[in-house]
Amino acid sequence: MTGTALAFPTPASLGSLDHYIQAVNRFPLLSAEEEVALGRRWKEREDVDAARQLVLSHLRLVVAVSRNYLGYGLPHADLIQEGNVGLMKAVRRFDPERGVRLVSFALHWIRAEIHEYILRNWRLVKVATTKAQRKLFFNLRSMKSGAGSLSPAEAGRIASELGVKADEVLEMETRLFGQDVALDPAPGDEDGTVTPSSWLADEREDPAQSLERRQIESRRSEGLRSALGKLDARSRRIIEARWLREDDQATLQELADEYGVSAERIRQIESKALKQMRGAMAEVA
Repeated sequence: MTGTALAFPTPASLGSLDHYIQAVNRFPLLSAEEEVALGRRWKEREDVDAARQLVLSHLRLVVAVSRNYLGYGLPHADLIQEGNVGLMKAVRRFDPERGVRLVSFALHWIRAEIHEYILRNWRLVKVATTKAQRKLFFNLRSMKSGAGSLSPAEAGRIASELGVKADEVLEMETRLFGQDVALDPAPGDEDGTVTPSSWLADEREDPAQSLERRQIESRRSEGLRSALGKLDARSRRIIEARWLREDDQATLQELADEYGVSAERIRQIESKALKQMRGAMAEVA
């Protein structure tokens, strides 16, 4: 079962995210009996039309779940796309004989896919690699009782509920809620304001360190150019659009529309290209 075979609508195919949301909300919900019948058709005969109906009737669920993750600064359309991948995985594994509605079963797969997407793409969360850090990253915002800093007692309570250490709670709070500090005082605040520019040392870089830094940067640039040069044109275009732009990074769906394939196919090409590039850059290093 693939996204292409199911052919359900995407934000880009309907012109905008608002149109997509309006469209998926018009798909009728299934009764328990209809859901069981469709689930049996898919499980017993791999009836793709049955799977398509199961997916379409639950696309509004993905939209609802994805809204809970807008605070991470990632495109809503991409969050929905990743959630849709999770929904399709849930439909593929759905067993109608267990007496559990698909909506309950699919929630786990939708959230898991969105979590993985956020962990791969949000720069701050690249440190959240352990099980404890993941728990904290996705729960700390909702468990805080106020906007202020955590007290030792509250940090202890959260640590106890999540089964982590209190110092891990405080460390994640600093990463998630720490504010940027101005290097120079704001206009009008020059008097009596201590900022980093007041005490940062003006130490000249040692010539040997400067040379070493330039050599490292040169090797990295050479490795990147070499790795990109070994990719086919489509893979290189996808990597450049997804990873090498300063702003306006392309979404999976935008590239899928450009090449006339599914977003899942673009993700597969991207993953293979990144793996190939890591190998090529390791050779240069």
